[in-house]
Amino acid sequence: MCEKKQAYVPRPIDTSAVEVPEELTELGEYLAKNIHEVWARQRISDGWRYGEKLDSENKLHPDLVPYEELTEGEKAYDRNTSMETLKIILSLGWRIVKK
Repeated sequence: MCEKKQAYVPRPIDTSAVEVPEELTELGEYLAKNIHEVWARQRISDGWRYGEKLDSENKLHPDLVPYEELTEGEKAYDRNTSMETLKIILSLGWRIVKK
C-alpha cells in the first residue's frame, strides 16, 4: 500500500526586509539576462525552438528569443529571480564587491 504524500509547501527564506543596494541593481540586470540565457540554452538543448505560441507537444516556446526581446512581464520574472538571489546572498552575511 502506498503512503499518501503531504502537499508540498514552498518555504523560501524571508528576504522581504533585505534591501539590495543601488550599486547592485546593474548586477541584478546582468544576472536576469544570464538566467534567461541559461534557461534558453537548456530548452534548445532539449529540442525546443521558437514558436509564436507555447506548444509543449511540438516543443515550441515564444520566449526563445534574446532577453532584450522579451516582454517586460517576462523580464520581470527573471529580474525577480536575480534580485531574490542577491537578497539571499546579502541576508546570509555575504558581501558583493566589484573589482
